Amino acid sequence: MKHVIILPTLTLLLAIALLPCVATAQQAKPTATQDISLSTFGGVSGVYTGLVGSRNLSATLGIDLALSPWQGLRPILEVRATDPIDRGVVVSQREVLGGLRLDLLLGSRLHPYGDFLFGRGQMNYTGTPCNAPGQFGYVFGSKCYQVTTSYVYSPGAGFDFDLSTHVAIKVDGQYQIWDGPTASGKIHPAIATIGLVYHIGWLGMP
Repeated sequence: MKHVIILPTLTLLLAIALLPCVATAQQAKPTATQDISLSTFGGVSGVYTGLVGSRNLSATLGIDLALSPWQGLRPILEVRATDPIDRGVVVSQREVLGGLRLDLLLGSRLHPYGDFLFGRGQMNYTGTPCNAPGQFGYVFGSKCYQVTTSYVYSPGAGFDFDLSTHVAIKVDGQYQIWDGPTASGKIHPAIATIGLVYHIGWLGMP
């Protein structure tokens, strides 16, 4: 399990490593009176499903509502969805999550963050022939699973790096906990995402 737990940690360490590179790359930011902003993001995700080495290539889309800064942090309400582009050889997973993200305010182009998301997910199993002819799923014990649904708990970390006033690069990592057909009753996927952010603007401001 260590190889999936370290994914968000490595993402955050990469953000910290970039700090010297952006310390002098200051750009004008809205003032503290411009408290609430809206942004969207999309990217390509590599999903390690946590089940017999299965992997998916997926697309992730999301929206963020940034709130007033507090003690050097900016709380952000986030909703995101991930859906497979390829179905994998064992299982593919899709999910819709929402939760709280906290950005560390550095006054630079780099915006590292940590988050905790929660929602629902579905796993579709396709890798093993089931007992019935023409049906495929995932055999565990005496049962052949074709679809399972689960609550999803997803702590993570990442960073956005501003390219301009409205566009940024996103690098994001999530470690997840699902219910599933294993001896422990749990599956631990990990997701790494790289994509683009578009800052729509500061709400109520010109």
